Amino acid sequence: MAGSGLTVSAYLADSGKHVWTTDLTGFPPGSVIVSVRSWPGVVTVGVGLPPPGVPAAHGTSGGSSTQGKSGSSTQGKSGSSTQGKSGSSTHGKSGSSTHGRYHGIAREEVVLTAATGQRLGAHPAAPFGGAVAAGPAATVIVAERAVVSYSNRTGGVLWSRATGPAAQAWQVDGDRLYVTVATGGYLGTAPVTALRLIDLRTGAERFIRPRGPAFAGALSLAFGGVVIFSGANGVTAYSGTTGVLLWHRAGVLPDAVDAVRRSLYLISGNVLRGVNPRTGARRGSVAGAAAAAASSGLYGVREGSVLGIDHGALGKAWGYEIAAQRVAWTSRTLPWPHYFADLSGIGGSAPPAVDAVLLAICPQLGAPLPGNAGQQCEKPELAAINR
Repeated sequence: MAGSGLTVSAYLADSGKHVWTTDLTGFPPGSVIVSVRSWPGVVTVGVGLPPPGVPAAHGTSGGSSTQGKSGSSTQGKSGSSTQGKSGSSTHGKSGSSTHGRYHGIAREEVVLTAATGQRLGAHPAAPFGGAVAAGPAATVIVAERAVVSYSNRTGGVLWSRATGPAAQAWQVDGDRLYVTVATGGYLGTAPVTALRLIDLRTGAERFIRPRGPAFAGALSLAFGGVVIFSGANGVTAYSGTTGVLLWHRAGVLPDAVDAVRRSLYLISGNVLRGVNPRTGARRGSVAGAAAAAASSGLYGVREGSVLGIDHGALGKAWGYEIAAQRVAWTSRTLPWPHYFADLSGIGGSAPPAVDAVLLAICPQLGAPLPGNAGQQCEKPELAAINR
């Protein structure tokens, strides 16, 4: 999947063949795609909305997802659009729109069918929220004040769990969603006094509380039933089901997880350290220049190999084997700019179960945009690398 402006295009991961293109209509001028993710049977597209009175924005944005091995994929001219009738929305039909219709909404999450790109519905989302689970039947959205599951058939609410008046931090761990309970939300300075643990399939909710007055730091990661908090004093791990303190490491920050080998990686200076997420016991490290490069260009860790990318016109993607302490492979030189197609981790551009890493590259840049807004890519491409 690839998003540019308000256009979404689908390609086959194994061949790069164009499947469909859909233009998202009914949004105010200045709206732009900020995320794209492919799920079983559906695609979710996050659309950032401008405040009233803001002029139309320029440039491109998007995300991607791959589900199998692939060579390379090039985004060319759009094919015919398969946009169908929209499903119901929580705030009206998806045809013409005004800023008033979107008053107070910073982001809209659009749900499309994966097979044809037909629009199923659109729902309000938090600026740093959006879809956290989806399938043929339902889509779960993190909104500013609630987590809501919507029916993809009717657009109706299947279940909803309020999260308070302020947008909270959240992390997904499999079928579980953790949402912080903190006065002022993630923008405030108040400590996290509890976590909401929400089952993404059923909506069942319970509270996880620490043994003391608050968790130590900010919620940074949830992995393997463990929640990770980080702050000035380092990293602290708690049980995701009881809130019991598991371990603490000073002078480090959480950096990545290896879902296949069930390892958490912490970074300290120029050293990347692997640990057992439940015990904190060490599981190897990467020191020196490789870790320094990883700290600025690290995508993640898969099956014991650090996946990284060099910046600049001669940059390459590379894999570094932690056990052998050596670079296992490097890609060809990539056109600049280039970046991992999903830096947030939510888009699955390097899924744990497959051997493909998806990169976005730009062989041809356009003229500079107004207001020092960078340059628009005139020939965006997706390149898949067998890791």
